[in-house]
Amino acid sequence: MFRSFLQKVLTATCLLSVLVFLPFIPAAEAVLSAGEEVPNYVRSDITGGDFHGQDLHKSSIAGAVARDANFSDVDLSGTVLTLADLKGANLQGIDLSDTLADRVNFQKTDLRNAVLINMIASGSSFAGAQINGADFSYAVLDSDDQLRLCKEADGINPTTGVSTRESLECANQEEGYKPPIPGS
Repeated sequence: MFRSFLQKVLTATCLLSVLVFLPFIPAAEAVLSAGEEVPNYVRSDITGGDFHGQDLHKSSIAGAVARDANFSDVDLSGTVLTLADLKGANLQGIDLSDTLADRVNFQKTDLRNAVLINMIASGSSFAGAQINGADFSYAVLDSDDQLRLCKEADGINPTTGVSTRESLECANQEEGYKPPIPGS
């Protein structure tokens, strides 16, 4: 119950921040500090793009259309993916830890062996996604998505050594999602 409340508060806070500031984010290169530029794909059409193996951490793909793009083995940790459309994208082995991925279309994506630790993905859709070996530890997902993902969760993440079922906090196969018990 507390986790559900906390998820709703975090989601509302993140969504409000994104809705307020997203229109003001320019579609130019973002700068971390002098000389350190990160790619910025805000509201870009990068459909079918090949980003395999690139280091794109702390970049932004908010509002981008990246259908069927290849993000396999990409470091996207610490990024903002809000409102992105990644339908059919190859996200195999991607690092999406510590990302804000609310209302993202992950439908029919390949998330095998992905690291999604601490990802906020409320309002996102994972329908038809391949998740064998994905690590969703501490990720904030909608209950319905978590329940559906538990039905097909299998494998161990080769990077973290955590099982997909364990990271989704699934019970046995028949029960599906097992919500955490407060105070345990």
